[in-house]
Amino acid sequence: MHCPFCRHPDSRVVDSRTSDDGATIRRRRQCPECGRRFSTAETASLSVLKRSGVSEPFSRAKVISGVRKACQGRPVSDDQLAMLAQRVEEDIRSSGQAEIDAHDVGLAILQPLQELDLVAYMRFASVYQSFDSLSDFEAAITRLREESGGPHEAAQDGSHGPVRTEL
Repeated sequence: MHCPFCRHPDSRVVDSRTSDDGATIRRRRQCPECGRRFSTAETASLSVLKRSGVSEPFSRAKVISGVRKACQGRPVSDDQLAMLAQRVEEDIRSSGQAEIDAHDVGLAILQPLQELDLVAYMRFASVYQSFDSLSDFEAAITRLREESGGPHEAAQDGSHGPVRTEL
């Protein structure tokens, strides 16, 4: 670490603390040459490997953008989308990998989205699980019904009547 004042190529760590969210380490450093102190913030980088082979930094904004399309017309707030993106990032970081395939990011979105909104989940899953036919949709719906405990679960909007949705 170069000193920002005298550009000496070395520094000594005086104090280290994790930030409130635990994702950043704040270090207080001192230059052995000029004696001045300065702070650094260190974060672990997380990269996403695209199909084209290009690697780019993970972006919660891109997660939100992709999920927002699936949630179009659904009762999902921006705060809920932000929480979903945070959960996806935490899950990916907990895997311990520094680089993750873009397709795996899409798959990591599925569980939190399923808990948030089933219609948005089906829209998103149809892309990331490569649904090719109506039988793929039927199988996914059957699985969701089995997981929820019955063939006629209540609508997510609180009403008790049938809900017509377009996928």
